[in-house]
Amino acid sequence: MANRNKSPIKPYKNKSGQIFYKFQVYLGIDELTGKNRSTTRRGFKTKKEAELALSRIKIQVADGTYRQKKMDTYQEVYDLWITQYERTVEESTFVKTVGYFKNHILPSLASYRIEKITIAVCQKHYNEWAEKLQKARTIKSYAQKVLDFAIVNDLIQTNPFTHVETKMKKNYNQSTDDEKENFYTKEELNVFLELCKNQLDYKAYALLRLISYTGMRKSEALALTWEDVDFNEQSITISKAIGRGKNTQLYLKTTKTGKTRVNKLDLKTVEILTEWRLLQKEKYLTLGITTQEKNQLIFSNTKNEFLQLVQVQKWMYSVQSKNNLKKVSPHGLRHTHCSLLFEAGATIKEVQDRLGHSDVKTTLNIYTHVTKKAKEGAIKKFVDYLEDATH
Repeated sequence: MANRNKSPIKPYKNKSGQIFYKFQVYLGIDELTGKNRSTTRRGFKTKKEAELALSRIKIQVADGTYRQKKMDTYQEVYDLWITQYERTVEESTFVKTVGYFKNHILPSLASYRIEKITIAVCQKHYNEWAEKLQKARTIKSYAQKVLDFAIVNDLIQTNPFTHVETKMKKNYNQSTDDEKENFYTKEELNVFLELCKNQLDYKAYALLRLISYTGMRKSEALALTWEDVDFNEQSITISKAIGRGKNTQLYLKTTKTGKTRVNKLDLKTVEILTEWRLLQKEKYLTLGITTQEKNQLIFSNTKNEFLQLVQVQKWMYSVQSKNNLKKVSPHGLRHTHCSLLFEAGATIKEVQDRLGHSDVKTTLNIYTHVTKKAKEGAIKKFVDYLEDATH
């Protein structure tokens, strides 16, 4: 005969070998489905603690006040939140976000019961992220989103991440300007592009010249088709970009701001693109590929598919390493274009529109990264002004 008084509370061991207690309790019939309902609770440090929780649930079920919690841990809340989040963002953004959680947030917070996450817990893990990561604040903001979702679902009342102190003391780091400044001066850019012309495939040179002289993002440049270039008007339409989606697949998406912009091209860049178009036709015919299709990519791989985003960086770094040049990233060419526009006298609004910045703060931040020549020009004007005043 079965023992009706047998306790539903069971011990178990976690991954570290510690003993905890869990139980499963019957909740009655679900009025909507007609099926039996039950819930399992775990993570109790003592059997007594589990017994008290079990008794409370039984009393609540008896008087009709029990509301079953469907999400107990941070991991469980995240699992539901990420499903909703995927519907609101670009695929590439979603993939990047999943990476943040997989590599940093979930290893720290996944096993916490949602109601047990305190300010102290959040601060502890933020400090750990800040010691290892430059994007600690970004990681924190994503971790915070899950707890915001928990508030909406009435699992917690406040978000402890909102009280985390993110200001950290910066240690002195002696480094050169070249290490800190991810852009070229006018002279450095000219040298770099001339070396690219002599040492790289013409396609690579044309791409790097285009990025340098338009300030477009590499993801935008790699999405361009010949239809985007108006050779008569000497302009280029930037309306799309490529992103990296699930399973590392590349796909077309909108620009970062979701807006289309039309940038004027200088005559030399138009000539380079014209030359590349002819060369592309010849080279790809030898591969059995026609480049006369309506949506022919300007820059594609030997299968006439999207180039990998990292390829732009590989081309740049190969020239930089071979010639002992300052290391500037593809995004640094965008900063270079922005800085040189300011040097040439362009207004903040003109630069913002040309680079496609949705927020003028981004433009102003780059403005602060002026080149050495601009800095020297400022002090020269000051000295000239003083000397003129004394004569």
